[in-house]
Amino acid sequence: MHKDTTTHAANPLARVRFWYMGLLIICGIFVIRLFYLQVIRHDYYQQAALRGQLKQYEIVPERGVIVAHNGETTVPVVLNETRYLLYADPKFIKDVPGAAAAIQKIIGGNQSDYEDKMKDQDSRYVILAKKLDRGQNEQLLKLKLKGVGTQEQNYRSYPQGQLASQLLGFVNDEGQGQYGLEQALNDQLKGTPGQLKAITDAQGIPLAANKDNVVVDPIPGKKLLLTVDVGLQQQVEDALKQQVDATKATSGSAVVIDVRTGGVKAMGTFPTYNPAEFYNVSDPALFSNPVTNEAFEVGSIMKTLTAAAALDTGVVNANTTYYDPASYKIDDATVRNIEEDGGAGTKSIADILQLSLNTGATWLLMQMGGGSINEKARTTWHDYLTNHYQFGKTTGIEQSDESAGFVPEPNDGYGLNIRYANTAFGQGQTETILQMGAAMTAVVNGGTYYQPHLVEGYVGQDDKVEIKQPVVVKSGVVNDGVSHQIQDFMEYTMQKNKGTYGISSLNPAYSYGGKTGTAQISNPAGGYYEDRFNGTFLGYVGGDEPEYVIVVWVREPKNITGYAGAKAAAPVYFKIADILTNNFGVKPKV
Repeated sequence: MHKDTTTHAANPLARVRFWYMGLLIICGIFVIRLFYLQVIRHDYYQQAALRGQLKQYEIVPERGVIVAHNGETTVPVVLNETRYLLYADPKFIKDVPGAAAAIQKIIGGNQSDYEDKMKDQDSRYVILAKKLDRGQNEQLLKLKLKGVGTQEQNYRSYPQGQLASQLLGFVNDEGQGQYGLEQALNDQLKGTPGQLKAITDAQGIPLAANKDNVVVDPIPGKKLLLTVDVGLQQQVEDALKQQVDATKATSGSAVVIDVRTGGVKAMGTFPTYNPAEFYNVSDPALFSNPVTNEAFEVGSIMKTLTAAAALDTGVVNANTTYYDPASYKIDDATVRNIEEDGGAGTKSIADILQLSLNTGATWLLMQMGGGSINEKARTTWHDYLTNHYQFGKTTGIEQSDESAGFVPEPNDGYGLNIRYANTAFGQGQTETILQMGAAMTAVVNGGTYYQPHLVEGYVGQDDKVEIKQPVVVKSGVVNDGVSHQIQDFMEYTMQKNKGTYGISSLNPAYSYGGKTGTAQISNPAGGYYEDRFNGTFLGYVGGDEPEYVIVVWVREPKNITGYAGAKAAAPVYFKIADILTNNFGVKPKV
């Protein structure tokens, strides 16, 4: 029988071809899969791999330094001090008790607290300690603990100690400015953080040389130059402390303003605190700056501004006299004077200030209304208070939480006439002593209201200062003639009352003008305390022209005889005026 050998011979070749095609298909699938994974899905899987190795670090920028004048030079008042933060990544720590014990031996603290933090497997970054010094940092690094590292950080230091603490504020442990300049200008001072994206090895150690590292350099905060002079600031604070201690007062505050620019040369309060140890302060109220943040009824120092408004409107002139009845019945209340006013009789504008006549201030308000307190009188006075003197609104000085104070509306509320009579002599409305000082600078400098400010300029990396030009808020607050008339009245008041202030004579080479205020402290339950007073003083010092306005507030002095303005506040004014004329270049009269 004949056999067909052709079929059997072809079968091995067919099988080879079959398996070859199958192998090609399988290889094609692998190639396609690899192309899909390595090309099409490359970014996805790269990111997935990096998630296990990539760590992002924020580079904290250097906070802006703050410097101030010290005579002809400048000195730092706020600097940055390098300290170290100790952190851990719990994932990489194998011997938690051992690591915690080693750390505790170097930096102290509670070992169990470190252990608890290093056992937190839900976090890849836990802070173990802050503000470590350089020596502690070096010892910790020598331990070479896996998963434990340190980070350089800047903390604020205050080379002048507690000087100007309420003005400056402080920076909390989270790097945020709190109170004063630090909070008001936090955005300018804090700078812009940088960023480091570091590839790490399996132990979490950054591979600094890896080409995939990306560094964004931090931008440091602005360096500020203040208008403040530290020598003057220190002496102002010393004078306040002496007077608060001597009078057993609750506190004392003062501000000194350059009438030509609105620049604040000193702004102090006692009691104070050390901003480097803010965490030791038990009463947070101590952080606040009363000069800018506490509005109160300022008392008779307001009469200078009432007189300026009446003169500026033309309803009286420097030679005007009137009959003062020593009391006025207004609405259901009576306005009276102090016992030393001399009783009813003919008085002048100078007498209103020198004798501190409540009835005189009321009479000036009446003249604004054509002879009585009415809608015209109220709206005219309200316009001077809010639009000329800028009361009822913040000044915009570089301080946090500045108070706007309160000015009553002229046509809204009960007892408008007596309320407005009260405002004419500094009650029934509230201002800060900064607001009073800023208004007085405008009255005595010829009528220009400069925005009060603490920042003179910004210091560049080349140490050149970019000066901020003074900001004119309003011109024509009063006319130039009124400005000189008010100066004459305030100097007359000073000369007549210097004995009351405890001053035997004034240096004839300089001009001194001022007005005291003694105001009852309001009772939150209603009315006023009978035995609690604020003592205030509003004045200036200069030569042929005023150069500096000085405002003093002594709160609730207790062991004085006489009026709080004259006995508690005025002595501080005279100390500051002497400091300015003796050491700070006030030009004497020609």
